[in-house]
Amino acid sequence: MRVSKDDIPVKIGAPGATARQLSDFGTASGTLGAEYFSLGKGADITPLLEGLEHDLCQSPHWGYVISGAVTVTYRDGTSEQCRGGDVFFWPAWHTVRADDDTEVILFSPQDEHLPVMEHLKAKMGL
Repeated sequence: MRVSKDDIPVKIGAPGATARQLSDFGTASGTLGAEYFSLGKGADITPLLEGLEHDLCQSPHWGYVISGAVTVTYRDGTSEQCRGGDVFFWPAWHTVRADDDTEVILFSPQDEHLPVMEHLKAKMGL
């Protein structure tokens, strides 16, 4: 689920400060990890996910696209494009392709995402 900044409701509007808040934006338990990804245009993690359950990332993510654009494809076959300035929640069972050079910040349950990252590294021979 992607949300443009302008679609997040303003909770506080004061001279020099605006606070926007979006409720019910996914649930998480346990310890979160923070990640900063720089993806080159055309980068596609789909082949690197092969061998994981459903051949997809099994961790949910919350984050922000700083710049660029990515297309996220979900297990049910639906996809959406997240662009610079969007906040997002990607539930488990997805893959990602960079449509442009992209900078993304992710927050993920580390117990779920660390095994995915280790799998990606192994597939890349790192």
